[in-house]
Amino acid sequence: MVTIDELETRLGQELGVSGWRSIAQGDIDAFAEVTGDHQFIHIDPERARAETPFGGTIAHGFLTLSLLSALGQEALPRIANRRMGVNYGFERVRFLSPVRSDARVRGRFSLARLERRREHEVLLGYDVTVEIEGRDKPALAALWLTLAVLGAE
Repeated sequence: MVTIDELETRLGQELGVSGWRSIAQGDIDAFAEVTGDHQFIHIDPERARAETPFGGTIAHGFLTLSLLSALGQEALPRIANRRMGVNYGFERVRFLSPVRSDARVRGRFSLARLERRREHEVLLGYDVTVEIEGRDKPALAALWLTLAVLGAE
């Protein structure tokens, strides 16, 4: 556990790296079903192998982005006295490299911003990179904003 004061001393520093997580074809298919994005590059392995430079299907960029919550929960320090966290959005997101089906990814998180707002709210900005195992170029880079709501002290 870290306090907001302790966290503030770590501005500009890496806070944590998650473990590796596989993105299986079943995950990609389920995401396609939920979002309605059935483009063949995601759900048709034979056609994707034959017609794309990817060598097979790739995960949706938004699927990779949606993993930030789980990767962050694993990698980021717990904040003392936090009642809840709210996804506040992104200042920037770039999809830099496709994630092939069955690839493994992990999140690398640095604290880029800490802004005390109302009495019990702190806006946190994380520079996050989602790395692909065995690849030099990451899947994505983003500045992710979350709002920590603290309990009364």
